[in-house]
Amino acid sequence: MASQQRIVAELGRPETPQETANRKAASSHAYRSSQTARNLIAALLITLVLVAIVIFGVPRGSAPEAEPIDVAAVAESVEAAEGQSVIVPDAPDSWRVNRAYVDRNDLSAWTVVYAPTSGFVRIAQGFDADAAWTTRVLGGANSGDSVSIDGITWTQYDISDPDRAGGITAAMSTQVGDDTVLIYGVADDELLLQAAESVSESIHQLETESQ
Repeated sequence: MASQQRIVAELGRPETPQETANRKAASSHAYRSSQTARNLIAALLITLVLVAIVIFGVPRGSAPEAEPIDVAAVAESVEAAEGQSVIVPDAPDSWRVNRAYVDRNDLSAWTVVYAPTSGFVRIAQGFDADAAWTTRVLGGANSGDSVSIDGITWTQYDISDPDRAGGITAAMSTQVGDDTVLIYGVADDELLLQAAESVSESIHQLETESQ
């Protein structure tokens, strides 16, 4: 039995073959459009879920802490490379060692950088340092009073302009043979005193060797 033609209500007659084709094409287009929208929404949801998993679900390990610097070991290697003795500070255990190296920015200077609980302290031994080395390092700061610590005479410096001195707020130096030991940093008098005491033994040893 032949199927009955669809009656178009607004026309009151069966639809023509062309109208049937147009209706089916429009229906198919509407269906495909709805599917595309649903697929797009589903894809966006999946993407958001994957991003959330990456952000919240993937474990993140903290960066490993840097190995502590063995100042004595580094000093030994510096002595071998430079062919001369260097000081080995005996700083408080609470002072973290940030760097231990030979600074060749101006002249060669064995340098140890410490980070106490606040500020920082550099202990530098300038090899064969000329008289103006400390002035250059400290941005032209003038020498001030002298102070004796463990039998060693240290020259203190008046740093009136820390910005000109690279942020340095306090410094002192002493001569050991042909070398100059300079202690400087962002520190108060107590920190500078501790730093000076930490190198007293090494300085006395160097003085003995230089005689």
